Amino acid sequence: MSTAPRCLSMVKGEHRFVFRYEEGFESELLASFVALAGDPESEFDWFDAAVLSYQMGQQLSREFDSVAQVE
Repeated sequence: MSTAPRCLSMVKGEHRFVFRYEEGFESELLASFVALAGDPESEFDWFDAAVLSYQMGQQLSREFDSVAQVE
């Protein structure tokens, strides 16, 4: 069974950050946040990484809750 790609996005000033990832690749996405936040050339900072990490956790929590209600 194939699942739709997941998406997290954020607008910061003139910049729009959109991250698409497949289920099971959350740790790779977190590594991308770390790489971007650690890059002095990037407008993406540690606060942005924290916000999107939190959003990803909330998204996963909602999915787990919906699965638990079905069972």
